[in-house]
Formats: sequence, C-alpha cells, structure tokens
Amino acid sequence: QVQLVESGGGLVQPGGSLRLSCTASGSRFSIDDMGWYRQAPGKEREWVARIYLSATGYADSVKGRFTISRDNAKNTVFLQMNSLKPEDTAVYYCNNPSYPIPWGQGTQVTVSS
Repeated sequence: QVQLVESGGGLVQPGGSLRLSCTASGSRFSIDDMGWYRQAPGKEREWVARIYLSATGYADSVKGRFTISRDNAKNTVFLQMNSLKPEDTAVYYCNNPSYPIPWGQGTQVTVSS
C-alpha cells in the first residue's frame, strides 16, 4: 500500500525559509501529478501548490514565495518556502490532486517570532 510521508517542517521566524519533502513509499505510485496542501487550526484544508509533469501552479497567497519541485529518482516532491509569514502556519500535506490516496500525517510549520 502506498504511503505519503511529509517532513521538513519546524519553527521558523517570519521571513525565514523551510524546505518540505514528501516521499511516496510503495511501488507503482507516480509523482507526475502532485500537490501540496495545508490546514491551519480551525480552518479547512486548502490547496497550496501543484506540479503536473513540467507545469506548476500556486495559490495566490504563496505565489512568488513558494516553489514546488520533484526528484523522480527519489520519488519525492519538495516545497521550498521562502519569506514565510505567520499566516503560513499550518500542517502541510501532499497528495495526488486527481486521484488522492489516504492522507499522510503531515508536517507542522510554525512561523513565529
């Protein structure tokens, strides 16, 4: 069974950076189409970024600050987050936008001084 494992979160000051990783374990799981999502306390999960083949897309709230990429050899998707703001605080998840599988545990990102 395929599992998604997110990592790389932590506590960072406003203006700082973090790089999140999402590794898909299990065979026969393509990362050609993957997205990052986040859920802040008391809010619904929201879409953050997507990579489909060589194309990428971002929510307006993170455009210009976040970059999604992937390493096919490692079956891993990344989210580089720069110029972080307190409102970026959330648990971050990855999944296939078109055919989602059970969500992983996510990784906590806290932006605070």
